[in-house]
Formats: sequence, C-alpha cells, structure tokens
Amino acid sequence: MCIAGDGSPGSVGEALAMAEAALDFLNGPARDEIDPAALSEILLTLSGIGAKYSAAWNACLSRFDANDCHDSEGYPTSASWLAHKTQTTFPAARGQVKQMRQVTARPALDEAMAAGLLSLSWAREIIGLTKPLPPEMRDGIDTLLLDAMARGADLDDLRMLIRTAIETWKSQQPDPDEPDDGFADRGLTLDPTYGGAGHMRGDLTAECTAALQAVLDALGKKQGTEDDRTQAQRYHDALQEACELLIRAKMTPDRAGADTRIDAVVSLAELLGLPGATAIEDAWLAAGAAAGHHVFLSGTAAETISCDALITPVVTGGADWNVITEIIEVVAGALTGHRPAGTTENPSVPPLGLSPEEWEALQHAVAKLSIGFVSGPGGLASALRTGLLGHPCNSRSLPLDVGFAQSIPDAIRRAVIRRDQRCRWPGCDRRPAQSDVHHVKHKKDGGPTSVDSCVTLCQYHHDICVHRWGWAIDLLPDGEVRVTSPDGRVLRSHPPPPARAA
Repeated sequence: MCIAGDGSPGSVGEALAMAEAALDFLNGPARDEIDPAALSEILLTLSGIGAKYSAAWNACLSRFDANDCHDSEGYPTSASWLAHKTQTTFPAARGQVKQMRQVTARPALDEAMAAGLLSLSWAREIIGLTKPLPPEMRDGIDTLLLDAMARGADLDDLRMLIRTAIETWKSQQPDPDEPDDGFADRGLTLDPTYGGAGHMRGDLTAECTAALQAVLDALGKKQGTEDDRTQAQRYHDALQEACELLIRAKMTPDRAGADTRIDAVVSLAELLGLPGATAIEDAWLAAGAAAGHHVFLSGTAAETISCDALITPVVTGGADWNVITEIIEVVAGALTGHRPAGTTENPSVPPLGLSPEEWEALQHAVAKLSIGFVSGPGGLASALRTGLLGHPCNSRSLPLDVGFAQSIPDAIRRAVIRRDQRCRWPGCDRRPAQSDVHHVKHKKDGGPTSVDSCVTLCQYHHDICVHRWGWAIDLLPDGEVRVTSPDGRVLRSHPPPPARAA
C-alpha cells in the first residue's frame, strides 16, 4: 500500500483498503483489550465515521444511479442491482435509493454528513419534517438548522425551529379563496408543428402538477436493459401512454359506450371430454357432421347480465410438443419402415439425425400445419363447439383471419388479448389495458391480419423498441415470443421446445 506523506491514501483503491484494514483491526482481538473508560470516546468517533461513510455511500450510489451503471450488468434499476449484489432485501434496497436521492438533493445536509457533523438519522428526520416547505426554502432552513446545531441545539430544538418556519411560511400564503392565488393564471397550450409534431407549454396549478408528476413517475420508469431513453424521453412516452389509456378505457367525454360483453371460454380439451365428442371427432375426420346436447346460461344473475350482452364463444387450446414429436415419428416411421433412430436411446439427441436448430424448425412447421388442420370454421374445434354446445355458444364463428387489412377487427383483437393476457415482450408483464394488439409483420410490409400473426405489446415495446429501434419480433407456433435486436441480441419468453418427449 502506498500512502502520501501525511498518511492519506493516494487513490480510491488505497482508501478502501485502509478503511477495510481499520475495520478488520477494530473487529479483531484488539477490541477486547479496549479500556472500558475509552469506549465512550470510541463510539463517538465511530458515529462521526458512520456519518462520513453514509455520505460517501450516497455519493457513489448517486453517480451509479445517474449513469445507469446497473444496465451494463443486466439489471433494470439501481434498487434491483443492490438487492442482488449487496445482500440487501428489495424493500431495503429501494429505501436506500430513495434515501440517497433525498439526501443528495439537500447539499447543506450532505456536506455536513461528509464532515461528520450530522448523522444520517438526524438528516432523515430533518428531511421528513421539512417536507411541507416549498423546495426553494429548504436550503435556507437547512443552513439555519446546522448553525443551530453548531451552537449546541438538540433534535427537539431543531423540531421547534422547523415548526416555526412552517407556521411562518403558511401565514404568508394567500387565502386559497382569494382570486390572486395564481389559479386564474393556469393554462396549457399545444401548438402543432411540421409533420404532425407539437410543442406544449403551460402554467399548472399545484394540484395538476402533483397529479401529472404521479402519472409520469408511474409510467415513465425504465422498462428493461434495452431501455436507453433519457428521463425526458421516458416522460414524453409516459404522457402519450396515459392519454392512450384514458381513450382506450372510454373515459373521455362524447365517446359512445358499448353493451356488456361476455366471452364464453371453453378449452378444446374440455370439448373433447364432453359426452359425444368422440363420435363428432370421428364424423368430422370422415366427412364432417355434428350433433350434440345443449349447455345454457342459468340463474337470475346470468340472465340479468346476459340479457343485452354480446356473447362470444371462445375455444382455447395449448401446445403439446409430445404430440408434435409423435406425429413426426409416425411419419418418419411410415416413410422408412421402422421407428426413427435416436428417439429412445438418447432423449437429448433430436430424431432423424437433425441438429437442434433443424429439429426445432421442423417442430414449428408441423405445429403450424396442425393448428391449421383443426382450426377455422371447418376445423375440429368448430365442429365440437357447434355440435356439443347450445345457443349462443354454437353460433356462427367470428373471422379470425382476414388476410391483409388496414385495421385489426374487433374479433381478432379480443382473441389475441384472450390468448396473450399481457404484453408478450419477454420480461414485460403490462396488462392488456396498458397494451394493444399489433401486427408481428408490419402492415406496410404486407403483414396479414390474423390471430397467429398479431401479438399484444405495450406502447413502449411496440412504438419504441419495434418501430423506432428496429427490434424484430417472432410469434412461434407454441405461443413463444422471440425478439431480436438489430445487433443480434435475442430475448425469448421461454426456452425452445424439447428435442423429444421424455
């Protein structure tokens, strides 16, 4: 270790090594030899060191947070990095980040801590008690409180000074019922500019400012490691999303309402398990005739809500990769006259001598053909639904594939939302109310409008990641979403299908 002539360290690394060595000494056998009469002075000194340590921690964490250093290690926020890297619970990590931002925003308190003159505990107390004061007054009150401390004021004295300052400030505020309180000066202007862009400026009331700040803070957070927007850009996108949420929720005036809607959801597996399903399946495979029993809504509550409702029957299903593997093995066996090699000896080796990538591509191709075989107006799902269920669940199917279209029909939109349940971008869990249905392949590139070519994405991941930053998105037959950045980085919603059935 190299130190300067006055005993101070020559670098940050040397300072950290010296601090660690000093603490190791105090935590070693030497502490048991301390004279009890000296413990009071030692504790006072350690208290000052603790304040300096807190100031150093806040300064380093502030720079870490401001430079988004957590992104380089794959964490979306400084709090999540702290929780995973420093043996800190996530609530405590969020508290540390919040505390850092509060203290570093009060320069006088921060400097007093760095000098060992103000403890972190007292700094937190001062910050909490002075919240009612406007920001422009806080630097002055902090200087006043530190001067009082230097003259021997204790915490009770500081509390009294803060209460006095708050009462004095309140007495100088105009009566909220008076016309000169600034309310009459409120205003907002939005000026359209070239190309449909705009410029907004205004004078907001305190209530409007607080409400807008809450919205921007809630919707303007970073959304993942791929999010490199500035805070101003995130706030702009948050304002757009807030307006779109309001419109989508039909909470803007003069927009027509809609009747209650009921989606009657039944899985294909449940349809296959109903009495008569086997006969209908056989008949459908042979020629396609359907007959069955009826299932009706019942009860006063059901009658009341469904009286004028728009009822849509929805048949759901899931991907079973064991079945896809069996189909491939049956076809391969029929073509070669024997069971394909590699399907039993080593489950980790794909059949037919294919590479893992080739095997996954073959599975996806067979899965897409299988979906087309059983779906659609003349498919097995439709035959079972119309043959086994009664009115209104056996009604005519809604279009779920319309080819190329300028807009996504309501039936396709509802089916996609029912399937996805949330934003499908890997790692995003925004609800459908915060998302919308979009084409996987852009409309301008001829992307078809169908359930299996549309996906639910939130405003950030669609408008920013896909359209602005050029990420490509693929919706695979098993429902997996795979996104690829322009530089080749791949994110997946879940692992690829297994090589074969276990």
